[in-house]
Amino acid sequence: MKITELSIVANRIRAHAVRMVHRSRASHLGSCLSMADLVTCLYWDVMRIAPEDPSWPERDRFILSKGHGAALLYAALAERGFFPPKELAEYCQDGSRLTGHATSGVPGVELSSGSLGHGLPVGCGMALAAKRDGLQFRTFVLLSDGELDEGSNWEAILFAPQHQLDNLIVIVDYNRIQSFGRTQDVLDLDPLAEKFRAFRWAVREIDGHDLSQITAALHSLPLKETHPSAIIAHTVKGKGVSLMENQLAWHYKSPTTEQVDIALRELGVEP
Repeated sequence: MKITELSIVANRIRAHAVRMVHRSRASHLGSCLSMADLVTCLYWDVMRIAPEDPSWPERDRFILSKGHGAALLYAALAERGFFPPKELAEYCQDGSRLTGHATSGVPGVELSSGSLGHGLPVGCGMALAAKRDGLQFRTFVLLSDGELDEGSNWEAILFAPQHQLDNLIVIVDYNRIQSFGRTQDVLDLDPLAEKFRAFRWAVREIDGHDLSQITAALHSLPLKETHPSAIIAHTVKGKGVSLMENQLAWHYKSPTTEQVDIALRELGVEP
């Protein structure tokens, strides 16, 4: 897909997330917006998937370890054809399967997530199983920067190169804001790329909103044979909506009707 087309899709799923979070008076919108470009490139340009057959054995696996960004993932899955987009109106409503954290009962969701630090260990297991069974699928795990405070991730980061899991790809949504502050103030991760390299990962740093850089990195996988790949994506919390960009408050706030209208206009979508 052309970069211009990917950009349109990314803003369309951002707009879905804005409406969903507003309608349900939910939260985590900033986290959704920062990862929209990454998710768009994965689902529309990179991953081998079959929306008509979500259990296709040869599909690439995607784990949203930062499961609180579920609204954006559901929007992408609906737009990609895993379930009807009209169901997005049920997000976080009583009885809906579209819960506030990614839930495996939804077509296309590989793992219930949101308990931070669990996605990568499970991804390691999926990648190791593929190696041992001779299967060609790849496992992509999208991590938040804040959840890298969890020790379970670093155990998995140590485990993956030991087993030469070059079918495992970590993408870090490095927007530098976590639940209670900026990462540098809560628990500084820098130099993050060097940490992954010290654990024997192949690493590339990119602008996580430059669709050309994202697709180039993802089409270069594995970054190094016999090594797991880490893509450090430098992003902006709330990207695409000026009043939300780089603002800690939008980890939790729900937009007002007026703010929704502003957001949709900036995203190029009719309010």
